[in-house]
Amino acid sequence: MSPFHLTRTLPEDATDAALRADVLHGLTRMPKTLPPKWFYDAHGSNLFEKITELPEYYPTRAEREILIGRAGEIASATGARTLVELGSGSSEKTRYLLDALTGLDTYVPVDVSESALTQAGHALIAERPGLNVHALIADFTAGLELPDTPGPRLVAFLGGTIGNLVPDERAAFLTSVRSLLAPKDALLLGTDLVKDESVLVAAYDDAAGVTAEFNKNVLTVVNRELGADFDPGAFAHVALWDPENEWIEMRLRALRAQTVKVPTLDLAVDFIRGEEMRTEVSAKFRKDGIRHELAAARLALTHWWTDTDGRFALSLSVTR
Repeated sequence: MSPFHLTRTLPEDATDAALRADVLHGLTRMPKTLPPKWFYDAHGSNLFEKITELPEYYPTRAEREILIGRAGEIASATGARTLVELGSGSSEKTRYLLDALTGLDTYVPVDVSESALTQAGHALIAERPGLNVHALIADFTAGLELPDTPGPRLVAFLGGTIGNLVPDERAAFLTSVRSLLAPKDALLLGTDLVKDESVLVAAYDDAAGVTAEFNKNVLTVVNRELGADFDPGAFAHVALWDPENEWIEMRLRALRAQTVKVPTLDLAVDFIRGEEMRTEVSAKFRKDGIRHELAAARLALTHWWTDTDGRFALSLSVTR
C-alpha cells in the first residue's frame, strides 16, 4: 500500500455551493458579512504568507518559538502514534511535531484544498521514509470522521484559527473534536492571547498595507467565482479591537454609495457611504477562558505553554 492516501469527504462542488450560500446569507443581512475562509485562494494564501513575515504580525513567530522549544514535551505528554492536523495547509509548522514524535506511524492532514494536501503529503513522505500520510479533503467545522489509525492520537489545531469562530461556533467545534477523541488521545490548540490594543491592531493593519490587500482579496474571489462587480478600490480596510468581546474585527468600509451586482445569485446589493462589512473576527484568549471552554466540551486542560513574551499559547487537553 502506498504511504500516501487521499480521501475526499467533500462533494466535488461543495466549495462552490458553500461560497454561494455564504455570499447570499452574508450580503442580505445587516450588518453585512463575508466569512474569512474566502480570503484564501492562491493569491490570498500567498498574501497571508507575506503577512506572517511582517514585523507587526507576531502570532506565527510566537507559535513557532513554542513548537521549537516544547515539541519534545508535547511528544512525551502524548506518546502519539497518529497526528491529526486540522486546517493543515502546507504543513510547515507541523514538521517540528513530526520530528519530535519519534513513535509516529501516521499523519492525517485535514484541509479543503486537494492540491495543498497532495503537495505537502508527498513532500513529507520523501523527507520521512516510513511515515504514512492519510490526507482528508474535508471541512473540519462540519463534522469529521477520522480514518482508522493507531492510537494514541494527537489532534492539532494550530495558528490561532479557532479565534475566527464566534463563541457558539467554538463550542460546537470543540464538542465535535471531543467526539473524535478516545481515552489517551489529546488536543493541541493554538490560541492568540489578549494583549495591548496597539499591538493587536497593528498586527491586522500593517504599515505596508499587505493585510489591507489580503482583506480586499475576498471581493476579488467573489467577483471571479460568482461574476460580481465589486470594485475593491471603492472599499477601505478597517481593523479594530472590540474590548467587550475581546476580538479583532476586520471590515471593509464602502468609500461611496454603490450597488454591487452578483449575477450568479441574481442579487443586487446596496452599500451606503461609510457602511462597513465584517470579513473576519479574530478572538484573543485568556488561560481561564480557554480552560472553561474546553471544560464545557468535556476536555481537561493539562499543559499550557507560551512564548517568551506571553503573546501566544499552545495548550494540551485530554478527555474528561
